[in-house]
Amino acid sequence: MFQATVENQGDSRMEGQLPGYAYGAASLARSPVTMEELERLKQAAGLTGEDMEALRRAGRVLAARADAVVDSWRRAIAAVPHLVAAYASAEGVVDDLYRARVRERFKRWIEDMCLRPWDQAWLDYQHEIGARHTHLAKNKADAAAAVPHIPLRYLIAFTAVINERVRPFLAESGAAADEIQAMHDAWCKATLLSVTLWTRPYVADTAW
Repeated sequence: MFQATVENQGDSRMEGQLPGYAYGAASLARSPVTMEELERLKQAAGLTGEDMEALRRAGRVLAARADAVVDSWRRAIAAVPHLVAAYASAEGVVDDLYRARVRERFKRWIEDMCLRPWDQAWLDYQHEIGARHTHLAKNKADAAAAVPHIPLRYLIAFTAVINERVRPFLAESGAAADEIQAMHDAWCKATLLSVTLWTRPYVADTAW
């Protein structure tokens, strides 16, 4: 099964195979969020054991459609100039290589969120993703010539688009309506939690 393939490969799927993808890399900083805090976040988001199973089922559906899923998100970005700006220089010149690499890593995030165990390696990489949206690490993995920071407000607000545009792909699985709902509910909770973790590099220790 695809789930087992992803979860059992461990550190083999690292940046050498996909530029900038550093899941499990020894060079990654340890997340300041503890595993205990992650469990508390799961409780706050209402993520149950049943949700986690539904998330894995959703992951198998979405991973098979990852190109189309990410393209649907990218079309939404393309329609909003101040979101497109994340891939462009201060003069408005889009870095196409950077944009292409981010697309591939966005696809991998679907797999990682849905099919990986939420262990320390997963937690550390969520922190890395968050940092790559900020002046702390944006552009560094790709030596990109884009603006150095994405405002936190856009990171949070775009979550609505990510969640809305996933549902039709889950429906294409042919699953019963209650199963589609369960998968989508689990996806929405997990996405909100993941994006919450991405906000950590933006926020002062005393505020987060």
